[in-house]
Amino acid sequence: MSESKPAGAGAGKGGRGGEEEVVDLCRDLIRIDTSNYGDHSGPGERAAAEYVAEKLAEVGLEPQIFESHKGRASTVARIEGEDPSRPALLIHGHTDVVPANAADWTHHPFAGEIADGCLWGRGAVDMKDMDAMTLAVVRDRMRTGRKPPRDVVLAFLADEEAGGVYGARHLVDKHPGLFEGVTEAIGEVGGFSFTVNENLRLYLIETAQKGMHWMRLTVDGTAGHGSMTNKDNAITELCEAVGRLGRHEFPVRMTKTVRSFLDELSDALGTPLDPEDMETTLAKLGGIAKMIGTTLRNTAAPTMLGAGYKVNVIPGQATAHVDGRFLPGYEEEFLADLDRILGPRVRREDVHADKALETSFDGRLVDAMQSALKAEDPIARAVPYMLSGGTDAKSFDDLGIRCFGFAPLQLPPELDFAGMFHGVDERVPLEGLKFGARVLDRFLDQC
Repeated sequence: MSESKPAGAGAGKGGRGGEEEVVDLCRDLIRIDTSNYGDHSGPGERAAAEYVAEKLAEVGLEPQIFESHKGRASTVARIEGEDPSRPALLIHGHTDVVPANAADWTHHPFAGEIADGCLWGRGAVDMKDMDAMTLAVVRDRMRTGRKPPRDVVLAFLADEEAGGVYGARHLVDKHPGLFEGVTEAIGEVGGFSFTVNENLRLYLIETAQKGMHWMRLTVDGTAGHGSMTNKDNAITELCEAVGRLGRHEFPVRMTKTVRSFLDELSDALGTPLDPEDMETTLAKLGGIAKMIGTTLRNTAAPTMLGAGYKVNVIPGQATAHVDGRFLPGYEEEFLADLDRILGPRVRREDVHADKALETSFDGRLVDAMQSALKAEDPIARAVPYMLSGGTDAKSFDDLGIRCFGFAPLQLPPELDFAGMFHGVDERVPLEGLKFGARVLDRFLDQC
């Protein structure tokens, strides 16, 4: 681990809440390739960490860079609030991104091109947009001398896309003092809009997220010649088990957060929603149905297969990897279902596991989110929802920090926002970025 406090000078251009600077900052970050392959084979996040530290130092903050492994760096800074005796707020974002194959994209994923009113590139919504909003707002407030009501800790983190071991988890385990006094946090995948009609836009605030079991499945069999009959073929046994798992539909389980979301949606649509007929409900949600649908039940998606080394050799072992996600309160049921479906021949082991989270949709911080959104969008209504994936909030929860997903974006109704995450042609509307910076600035006034 190494630590440094880089110096910088000079102020960039600004605007209210940094909205005039946010696009350029996001563009710069996208152009820094921080692809995370999960095995340290990527470029790492060091260049992004240094860029962020420089931008913060330029306006008088004292950022620190923490490197948990060569190139795997995170940047942390603290802003003094008007009342340092109050509990502090954490704003966290990750700078790593999932890999992208440029040949598949309309615009190069690391070029940061602007086209059709959007900024294109890997990380545009996951989550260099929020990183840029945070930088823009903080820089503007520091330049204009506007302190937040309480201390704010900023964390720009490595490795979230591989579970956060070399980012948030490293800082929580090795440097918990950085988060001294922090009781609440905001991070990614929340605060985005869903247009109901011309009089109402819902903004989904993440108050819960599914837990994870990334697992390796292994079957041992009898090796032999490919020309001979073999009733103990590991590949056959594994493929049958993986097929059963991949086709299995886990039962619907109505959690508190999902029930609250459906109640809000029912009121917004003016139509009762039947929990027993979720297909009809999801059909009304357009693109975000992919995000909401998977919060109704546990899921297990086979993602990788491996076996054999020659076409005429039956291998003695076969493996598969599965991305398993469980609802808050349903981990034991999920694991029991897995073992029943897979059968006794399949050996299951975790590659990475982490807990589910759920908090209530109330309190002063939630009020600040709603107020900031409504000030910029009069037809806004904030509602709680559950994220089907996971974020660095899982690590910060271990410090007793209450976490929300709030990275505000106003989106055009036709944009497939859910499809942007880890997808081809990831992009964020320029006006959405500017809107987010203004909302975040207002939020900090009231946090």
